[in-house]
Amino acid sequence: MDTALPLSFRDLPQGVVIDDPDLLPSYARDQSRFADSTTPIAVLAPRTTDEVATCVRACHDAKVSVVTRGAGTGLSGGANAVENGVVLSLHRMNQILTIDPVERLAVMQPGVNTGELRAAVAEQGLMYPPDPGSVASCSIGGNVATNAGGMCCVKYGVTRDFVEELEVVLADGRVMRTGTRTVKGVAGYDLTSLFVGSEGTLGVVTEIVVRLVPAPRPPLTLVATFGDLASAGAAVSAITAAGLALSAVEILDRTTLQAVDAMTHMGLGDAAAMLLVQADSDDAASLLTEVEKLSQAAGAVDIAVSEDPDEAAMLMEARRLALPALERLGEWLLDDVCVPRSRVVDLITAVEGIAADTGLTIGVFGHAGDGNLHPTLIFDEGSRDAALKAFDRITEAALALGGTITGEHGVGRLKADWLTRELDPVALELQRALRRTFDPEGLLNPGVQL
Repeated sequence: MDTALPLSFRDLPQGVVIDDPDLLPSYARDQSRFADSTTPIAVLAPRTTDEVATCVRACHDAKVSVVTRGAGTGLSGGANAVENGVVLSLHRMNQILTIDPVERLAVMQPGVNTGELRAAVAEQGLMYPPDPGSVASCSIGGNVATNAGGMCCVKYGVTRDFVEELEVVLADGRVMRTGTRTVKGVAGYDLTSLFVGSEGTLGVVTEIVVRLVPAPRPPLTLVATFGDLASAGAAVSAITAAGLALSAVEILDRTTLQAVDAMTHMGLGDAAAMLLVQADSDDAASLLTEVEKLSQAAGAVDIAVSEDPDEAAMLMEARRLALPALERLGEWLLDDVCVPRSRVVDLITAVEGIAADTGLTIGVFGHAGDGNLHPTLIFDEGSRDAALKAFDRITEAALALGGTITGEHGVGRLKADWLTRELDPVALELQRALRRTFDPEGLLNPGVQL
């Protein structure tokens, strides 16, 4: 062990401390761009809750900052290492402990891969609905930390809607449990919901109990293409106003479609925008018939409906590849903003205006059905400053439309300054006081959120 490390680290369990200088840089940051990061002094990789508590207590005693890391797929800098701090990596805590088909609950460690959880519960005829775009690589613990969303949120909700109980290690090493496994439970404050979305600033989640739902029928899928992005947005507004119980309403603009097509050769065409709509209820066919009518009225150029599960999976995979495909075009900066669903057209119009003003390529995709879009700026070294200014303008436009600075990626370090603009002064004061209650020394993920 490196002699520069705190003496309290010498008592940590064997194999927990990683201080190989060749490995440490790979833990410096997540997938975000433009968020501060550095190489940690060490990585701590515990295997149990007791080991997590021992690690956190050692850091508390040595006054060393702790950044908790899941799979490292975050997009807001929430897992970026800080100066003279350690990264607490939970990748070894990757076991699904139980799946209870009667109570419809699953218990797991935070390092469990989200896609693997969904596959495991599907074998029991159940579904864990949250499905982030990075479902094949992200972890449940990271999803809890950011209150991750995904494709099915428009119908089923986000991570917070499915977390029933948590085990958490606090900043001083104490272990607590929150929530219940009962259908009802209102004893005390709702600390479970408080920890979901807290991005590792209040404690380290070491066990998660999630609620499951019966697996729905395979979805029917509708694809509608449009001659301009505003018409697609108008279709989204009409679909939203109709109150249809759809399981996905996704949007991809021309830039994104072309990027995905170049990557996959799926033959997605050259439309200005595409809506991908799914319904998984018993009345799915009638729901998509209504979507077809509304899309036609909004100016759809072409509409197709498929009952083929393989084709549905292929189209959804195309949507999941939006960001990886855009990454191939150059340097990129991804935004994550959410507006009231009635203002989606206004947000799209604002993004188009910003692209025209700056001359930048901005790919737009996202969860149109719940107002959560991901404008992605493509730039080179010469247009870096313009991209940063455009990013701020998009975020500012979302706030002006009554929206929020992040729908599912979290505040992280990327948008910490923006949080002070979204929250009113009283809310800001109380949230800072709350954080000090859980972490008086300010050692948990400093620089994230408040």
